[in-house]
Amino acid sequence: MGDRSQAPILWSFRRCPYAMRARLAIRAAGVRVELREILLRDKPAAFLAESPTATVPALRLSNRVLDESLDIMLWALEQNDPAGLLDMPDAGWRLIAANDGPFKAALDRTKYASRFPDTDPLAERDKAAQILMGLNTGLTQHAALLGARTTLADLALLPFVRQFAQIDRAWFDAQPWPALIRWLDAFLSSDGFSAIMAKHPPWTPDQAPLWFCT
Repeated sequence: MGDRSQAPILWSFRRCPYAMRARLAIRAAGVRVELREILLRDKPAAFLAESPTATVPALRLSNRVLDESLDIMLWALEQNDPAGLLDMPDAGWRLIAANDGPFKAALDRTKYASRFPDTDPLAERDKAAQILMGLNTGLTQHAALLGARTTLADLALLPFVRQFAQIDRAWFDAQPWPALIRWLDAFLSSDGFSAIMAKHPPWTPDQAPLWFCT
């Protein structure tokens, strides 16, 4: 896929769900990028100079920087989409909007309760759970969110459902959403998840390029 020296640069943080879904899409597309892992508590100057929002993921292209994870996913899959992930009905976009809006807000207020002293973390957990119950209803009918095959919506939501489940996995597994658990666990045991979650040292200016999707 071209000269490696011209490859885009992906600034990432391994555990960030936004960065995870960007890496999932890049892997699905088979697009080669240089991966630069950073520490959020010690962001390198080169990253801060490139990311307008100083957030991961950020993708440096030859003519611009994409620093919204969904934009990076779309860019990658527009280059190459062998699994047809972009072939998704409007319902998929509504699921992504609900995930990135009310679900993420409730997730943050559950996981990081000390940052939101005026909210009740249990009430926020219940808000998130109501959204997840809706996902479970659909998943009782088929293997993926929108049918028999995975789409962009699955890749966009899975890292956030994983993050929510990790807050209290015993509680999560005790909830009446077996289809949701099956969907999540299939993802966690997949080769794709293992590939995007490989551990790498934080990037330094003298580091040799680390190629993702070589």
